[in-house]
Amino acid sequence: MAQLIREIGKSGVSASAIGLGTWAMGGWMWGGHDDANSIKAIQASVDAGITMIDTAPAYGLGRAEELVGKAVEGRRDQVVIATKCGMVWDTDKGNYFVDEHDKKIHRYLGAESVRAELETSLKRLRTDYIDLYITHWQDPTTPISETMGVLEDLKREGKIRAIGISNVNADEMTQYLANGQLDCIQECYNMLERKLEDQLVPMCLENNVAVLSYSSMALGLLSGKIGPDRVFEGDDLRRENPKFSVENRQRVADFMKVLQPIAAVHNVEPGQVVIAWTIAQPGITFSLCGARNPAQAIENARAGEIALSTDELAAIDSAIAAHLGPVARAA
Repeated sequence: MAQLIREIGKSGVSASAIGLGTWAMGGWMWGGHDDANSIKAIQASVDAGITMIDTAPAYGLGRAEELVGKAVEGRRDQVVIATKCGMVWDTDKGNYFVDEHDKKIHRYLGAESVRAELETSLKRLRTDYIDLYITHWQDPTTPISETMGVLEDLKREGKIRAIGISNVNADEMTQYLANGQLDCIQECYNMLERKLEDQLVPMCLENNVAVLSYSSMALGLLSGKIGPDRVFEGDDLRRENPKFSVENRQRVADFMKVLQPIAAVHNVEPGQVVIAWTIAQPGITFSLCGARNPAQAIENARAGEIALSTDELAAIDSAIAAHLGPVARAA
């Protein structure tokens, strides 16, 4: 069965509803990296019909972009590459955000910086255009009109094909809409984190803006592969995350048992049912799923080939209410 394909807003660019997320491939906050397996995972995704590949300069200080560039070389016309701007380590302009290794990351979306970031990303990705260019985090020191102005210029120049924004609030999205053609927002959304439904999803539906959801499996918690006995090591961000307490992982394991019969009907694993549920929600256009090896990539791709029935979706919603409430409330 072919992958479900959807359009990125009004851009005219279409991509698979299931996308490959490459944050973990960069290694930062994920306990290290494995470049060889990452490249194989990207290639396996493309082989399985996944066309949406999402990356960013901040994922390993350019490492993830470089891996994507290597993996899709010679296959550029088979993929829709989404990358980002606005998290920089070559300036102290904007707002300090976080340390990554020995670099201080600032959120900065000034016009000259956006142009410079794009040129660097093009080199890492071994391409001369980006399909979807996204402001990674918002910069309160730069007017949105300036940022949107340079993005529109880059689109007219043929260097980017669609414009997206990420980690925004309703007021920021309204300003972007007022200053150009916004094609996509990229936001955290999954069974445990559904705040997006309150304001941004209705705004997207009203304005024909696609929603690209990230963390669809809640950093792997909803993958069905992280049991109560799992130990997180190194700089893995899940070590201190209360959602990953032993008790919560047991609750998720119980939830996965409810999904097992539905998964069996479609010949998939419960984690793929989670992804399929995500893209079945009103207004959710795409679901980004991380993979660090070919097996994970192939499993994720299967989610784009199944369609859950109304009864199956209702059963899943009931199971979410019965099992995941305490996990969702963990902070």
